[in-house]
Amino acid sequence: MRSAVICLLICLQTCRLMAQTDEVDDKKTKKTTLTLAAIYSNNVSYYGQSTAEKLPYVLANATARLSMGLYFSAGAYKLLKIGGGISETDLGIGYEHNFTDKFNADVSYTRSIFPSNSPLLQAANTNNINLTLSYTWPWFKSSLSADHAFGEENDFFLGITNAKDISLGTIFYDQDQLSIEPAIEIISGTQHFYTTYQEEKIKRNNGKGKGANNGNGNPEGSREIITIPKTSFNLLTYNFRLPLAYSRSSYLAEVAYQFSVLSDEAITEAKKQQSFISLSFYYQF
Repeated sequence: MRSAVICLLICLQTCRLMAQTDEVDDKKTKKTTLTLAAIYSNNVSYYGQSTAEKLPYVLANATARLSMGLYFSAGAYKLLKIGGGISETDLGIGYEHNFTDKFNADVSYTRSIFPSNSPLLQAANTNNINLTLSYTWPWFKSSLSADHAFGEENDFFLGITNAKDISLGTIFYDQDQLSIEPAIEIISGTQHFYTTYQEEKIKRNNGKGKGANNGNGNPEGSREIITIPKTSFNLLTYNFRLPLAYSRSSYLAEVAYQFSVLSDEAITEAKKQQSFISLSFYYQF
């Protein structure tokens, strides 16, 4: 997601997308703000990766940012095709500091809570520490993001993003603005989380009465389904993102398209190319 001024990252983020929905805040504003966000996406993206089954979801988030740069966030996912309850809740705390008008740093910690049978890739790692450094060049903005995701597994991710915020002018009023922010992101990291994801998937399939063999010659429940070297750190995904945003002084509406290409080193059961479409709305008090 992008800022009105990250996801999205997120990712995003991030989603960091995720994960990450407080990006609507203006980083130069010195007052205390509260930002509410509602997001729909046709699939869950975890650093550009996804499961074989598409998992459309809706997300609600609230972020309170203090004038000193400290901020707090809370959010909840709901997968639209699976289960009747909340699919994930997040609580986060972070601090952002502007060293200059062009260079800033952001450090945050997020705690996620998943149901025991969660189908999400990230369910193995319930904690995430993120450090992002951003620098605005004359023609584009560059960000270097490092993540330590840990819980049942231990994973590290490193992302480099180059984005360009392009204003398309006003539509109805002098105060509104239409803009796009094309971005290219390269993510490297480990995939220990995939081992836990496969084991949990086997348990869910066994609970549904599926066969005792996974089709690869390994009995269901065996940890030999997938082997990931503990020291592996590889190039994972290339993400190309194109968000179109309409904003006024207190709100922003956005539609975004992301195309992700997985590297040969990425371990996945899904297609090597994935498309993600999201609709987002942010309101700031």
